[in-house]
Amino acid sequence: MGAFIATSVAQTVFGGIQDLIVEDMNWDRKTIALAATLGTWGSGLTMPFIGKLVDRFGPRWLMLFACLVVGLGSIYLAGSSTVWQFFLTYILIRAIAGPNLQNLIPRTVAVNFFTKRRNLAMGITALNRIAGESVNIQIITALSTAFSWRTAYRFLGYASLPLSIPIFLLIRHRPENVNQFPDSKFNNENDDNSQKISNSEKAWSVREILSLPSFWLILTGEFVAVTSTSMVIFQTVPYLVDNGTSYATAATALTLGNILGGVSVPLWGWLTDRFTTKKIASIIMLAAILPTILLAATNPQDFGFTLVVSWTTATGVVFVLGSMMLGSVFSRQSFGTVTGLTGPSRTAAMGLGPTLGAFIIGWSNSYQPIFLIATTGYVMVVVLYYCVKTETYR
Repeated sequence: MGAFIATSVAQTVFGGIQDLIVEDMNWDRKTIALAATLGTWGSGLTMPFIGKLVDRFGPRWLMLFACLVVGLGSIYLAGSSTVWQFFLTYILIRAIAGPNLQNLIPRTVAVNFFTKRRNLAMGITALNRIAGESVNIQIITALSTAFSWRTAYRFLGYASLPLSIPIFLLIRHRPENVNQFPDSKFNNENDDNSQKISNSEKAWSVREILSLPSFWLILTGEFVAVTSTSMVIFQTVPYLVDNGTSYATAATALTLGNILGGVSVPLWGWLTDRFTTKKIASIIMLAAILPTILLAATNPQDFGFTLVVSWTTATGVVFVLGSMMLGSVFSRQSFGTVTGLTGPSRTAAMGLGPTLGAFIIGWSNSYQPIFLIATTGYVMVVVLYYCVKTETYR
């Protein structure tokens, strides 16, 4: 439910519906890309504070507050008539929605509840995000076609408000809050092994985290991977539309790829739990390189739809891969803090990608350069992740 609320203003959704807003507001695509960039950067700036807060106080009140802000903000966004109204409202709700409902807090809760199946749990949280994006793209497209994008966001805003109640009632910080230990082990007098493991996990200070080389390797690799991926994914619908595909078909390609990518994320999480995160991460990035190269080398009128679906499927796990790597290095006692520290870099990359891609395409009058740059970025990530020393906290 939280992912559904947050993804109504997510970058992928915004990229898929940008032409609907452009036509209504008489803006250009660079304006929408800039709004997405600033909103994503705003999200990153709040992450270090939210990470500390969730480790200390838990997620319940933070998620309730975020639901109310996104719901009311979406209603106000639907009535915006000027650039500054649109920008300020979108930046605020995007900054609150992302870390509280979409990535930082859900991943922290997943890490707190699971040890042996930690990456599978994070993969499921990512599946929720991607499912939310896919549903929101279709809802906004359908309502915008029948009415307008304003009606769509007004509808989503009103729908978000009642959803905040079950989120507040059901969410918990750690399994100990419901008389359990990680991996669904119940707290009883005969089973103290989980308690010993929990107590032995190291609680990292900010200074210790920042002094660890593996932290910087993961942070850099995630920055490059997310920049490359967000640069391309924001342009997939315009790429198809500009090459003769109808808007509805282009949106379907993005949605289908998102769904398939989302389904694959728990599978990748299961594999990283079963083998090693570092090796599976390298395989994931190598798998993303092939469709990226083909996007640059083939005729989009012949294979554009298929390649967009294939590329989006292959890169669906990229946005959570950095968190999986962090989970193999740092314990659950500090995961919210360390994820918060990487937040500004991750969201800076997500914000940089759309704007960078828009300006590169505008300057070169071609989509090929962004595909080639993304390919180079993925190769760099393979090298960086290979150098990480995992399971440091053990």
